[in-house]
Amino acid sequence: MKHAVVVLAAMLGAGAVQAADLLEIYRDATLSDTKFASARMQLEAGREKYPQARAGLLPTLTLSGSSTYNHVNATLPAEREYAFNSNTYTLQLVQPLFRWQNWVALRQGELQVGLAEAQYAAAQMDLMLRSAQAYFDLLNAQDVLNTVTQLKTAAGEQQQLSKKSFEVGTVTVTDVNDAQSRFDLASAQEIAAQNDVNVKREALRVLINKEPPELARLRQGMSLAQPLPADVEAWAQAAVKDNLDVQAQQIAREIAAREVERNRAGHLPTVDAVGTYSRNHSGNGSNNTPSQSRNWTVGVQASLPLFQGGATQSKVRESAALSEKSKEDLETVKRAASQLARQSYLGVTSGVAQVKGYEAAVLSSTSSLESNKLGYQVGVKINKDVLDAQSQLADAAQKLAKARYDTIMAQVKLKQSVGVLSIKDLEEVNALLDR
Repeated sequence: MKHAVVVLAAMLGAGAVQAADLLEIYRDATLSDTKFASARMQLEAGREKYPQARAGLLPTLTLSGSSTYNHVNATLPAEREYAFNSNTYTLQLVQPLFRWQNWVALRQGELQVGLAEAQYAAAQMDLMLRSAQAYFDLLNAQDVLNTVTQLKTAAGEQQQLSKKSFEVGTVTVTDVNDAQSRFDLASAQEIAAQNDVNVKREALRVLINKEPPELARLRQGMSLAQPLPADVEAWAQAAVKDNLDVQAQQIAREIAAREVERNRAGHLPTVDAVGTYSRNHSGNGSNNTPSQSRNWTVGVQASLPLFQGGATQSKVRESAALSEKSKEDLETVKRAASQLARQSYLGVTSGVAQVKGYEAAVLSSTSSLESNKLGYQVGVKINKDVLDAQSQLADAAQKLAKARYDTIMAQVKLKQSVGVLSIKDLEEVNALLDR
């Protein structure tokens, strides 16, 4: 069994000294990922919705002025002509007293801030998920390449051995051709695997905006736990309630419902307190007496919209339809969250079982390869038996590695589906790496 572990370590590749771990990749992504940077700016913009809405309830102060040139040509009671300037300055203060649509907009502003924060939290979880996915995708591609390279090397050794055995007459030409075929196939697989590594490395490079470093690999002998609670329905119900996309859509639904109320308020009267200070000055002409006046006014101004061409009713109907749409969108998001939780839960439970099965398969395949090699040396096994055993071990090792990565990602997605994925969860995954 000890020998099998050594063989598996060689096939999956050993971790490099001071290799970067998942937390380092995530930290680099938080600084470099453009999608996350966009979400951060969207949050800053969303937070401005509340002060914008609050402004509708606060006083407004307006300063206006005008300067007019006047030219007068009079004929009665006597003919005369003169010119002068009239200057007017007005300072007006308006304090809304009753504008129901503005109060509704204030509540909408609060909700829009909450929506922006929920969307940003979802973007943080999405970045954690994408960082882990890119990390393990590259590791898996490297594992496949290492395994195929090992298989190619073993096939090459077996090819040379079969040629020597053919020269002394202990094997047939069929064995030589079979070994050559396996070597050529492994060579082609190696090219494809190297290309996949390059693709996955580029995906990680885009995420962290620099050349990916050597990555820490999973520790040998690491174990994966089943989800707790061990009840798929409990996870599905938690997702319907706590999934961040669901929470964001619930806020969007409430905003849409209040938009109906805001548009209906277009039929209501508005009342404002208005204070005005104005100053007028008229210059003198040859027949004009200069004048100067100051005026203070304070009062209440009310307005009742009677008819606006049907625009208000149309806006009410539009917002009502969009409110109904938001309800359907919410149900869609809830179903998607429930489905994601169920799929992720099943991915974890089946993945843990698969890992155990593939671990046993690697051990048995390793023993089978050793037995076939020994049998070939003593003449009771043929070259094809050894090549088949090598391919079987390589296949089991690849599937074991992929099952581990898929199970870890299912755990991350399960936490994300119920809105609880955090840096602590990444730290727990990071603890599985050989650093």
